[in-house]
Amino acid sequence: MNVVVLSVKDRNQDLMSHSSRYEILAAKQKKIEERRKKVHETLHKHGQDILLSSEFHKTKGFVQHGDMTVYEHCMNVAERAIKINRALKTKCVERDLVRGALLHDYFLYDWHVDGKDKGNVHPKLHGFYHPSTALKNANRDFKLSPREKDIIKKHMWPLTVVPPMCREAWVVTLADKYCSLMETFGLHKAKIKILNIKDDES
Repeated sequence: MNVVVLSVKDRNQDLMSHSSRYEILAAKQKKIEERRKKVHETLHKHGQDILLSSEFHKTKGFVQHGDMTVYEHCMNVAERAIKINRALKTKCVERDLVRGALLHDYFLYDWHVDGKDKGNVHPKLHGFYHPSTALKNANRDFKLSPREKDIIKKHMWPLTVVPPMCREAWVVTLADKYCSLMETFGLHKAKIKILNIKDDES
């Protein structure tokens, strides 16, 4: 049996190595938290009126993918769009990017219930028709820029046939598809319970 005896110097070097690795990991984690904080600040800076809207909060009562509500899905897409824009340096107008992302699925009905919900006009073709419904609702409740309208109307491309006409809409389309896949396969877990709208309003 071989016994390895470490000198005081070796032990000190080993401790310093572990300490150095810990400091590197801690520094990386701090940068991640700082980036996350900046994303949340951007989200609230540009979308404050939407996030405080009682109509927008109704999206907490509708399921999007898996157990994810439409509300949380829209938040995920907005955050992911900000990250993509900054990572790829696409130079999007962040106000339009954020607001369009938050409202891209503002259709306000349960698309899983065939014909039972009055807003679900084409229950079998939700993917094709809900962008127009979302745009109609968003136009009614908020003042939209041309870019925001393009984001909402074209985010389901290629189902919308006509492709996005601005970089903001392309980024949200990409963010939406990424988040949808992650939610559908359970890789993004829901953090908000589905809200019973009728109970909430009573």
